[in-house]
Formats: sequence, C-alpha cells, structure tokens
Amino acid sequence: MEAHVIECPSPMGPFWMQARDDALVAAGWRRLSGAGPVPLLEEAAGQVAAYFDGRLTRFDLPCRVEVGGIVPQVCALMQAIPFGQTRTYGDLARDLSKPAQAIGQACGRNPIPLIIPCHRVLGASGLGGFSAAGGVETKVALLRIEGAAGLLI
Repeated sequence: MEAHVIECPSPMGPFWMQARDDALVAAGWRRLSGAGPVPLLEEAAGQVAAYFDGRLTRFDLPCRVEVGGIVPQVCALMQAIPFGQTRTYGDLARDLSKPAQAIGQACGRNPIPLIIPCHRVLGASGLGGFSAAGGVETKVALLRIEGAAGLLI
C-alpha cells in the first residue's frame, strides 16, 4: 500500500510522520516522502500538537515497527514508559536479557521517535544518545516538556 505523509510544526522544527496500511511506520525531524495526509495522519498531527502544548501525555496511535532484530521488542518497552518518567538502557537490557549496548543501538533505530518515546531512555550515568535532529539537546527539550528535567540535574 502507498505511504502517506504529513508535516507538522514542533519546537524543534518540522516533524514528519508517515503512515502505511492504517499505522504509523516512520516519524522524525527529517523529510519523509509519500502521498498527502490521510485521517490517521491528521489525528497524529493533532496529537503531536497537543503534546507540545502540554495537553497530551500519552499518544494513542497505531504504530508498526518495520525494522528487524530486537528493535520491535525495545520499541514495545519504550511505549510502556509513562510520560515524565525514564528508564535506563540497562533496565531495558535486563527486561530482554540483552546487553545494554544492543538496547542503545535498537533505541537509535527507533523509526517512530517521539510517538515511541526513545527520549525517555537514559544511560546509567548520563543522558545517552539521541538520533533525532538536534541530538541530545532535543532529548533534553522533550524531557523538559514532560517535567522530567529534574532528573537531569
């Protein structure tokens, strides 16, 4: 089935989302290609705006992770992290009986950042990385939006 895209504003610049077969399959601060928006993407854009306005604490959107390996399992664990809370790569590694480095690599391959909140996963002694535009600064900004910035001090 054909991919559809939408661009919506965010404090970090244009945020793009792509849907295929009634599920989000990609998102991020990089241009995505496809046909014009469909109702799912209109809903997703509304939820993203509500998140950045402080009116939404949990995305309710169908997502499909089309990346192999342990990425889908790691994404499922990330989706379970509540708004304003964090876990470490080590926490997720213990949950999946995998090395923390593999978890970090899987987080970096998250195809739907923000909606699948990889920004809520931190290193044991620091922020860890963030593959979205702006890198760690974007991660910090998202954690501040969620009131989790106190964890960073």
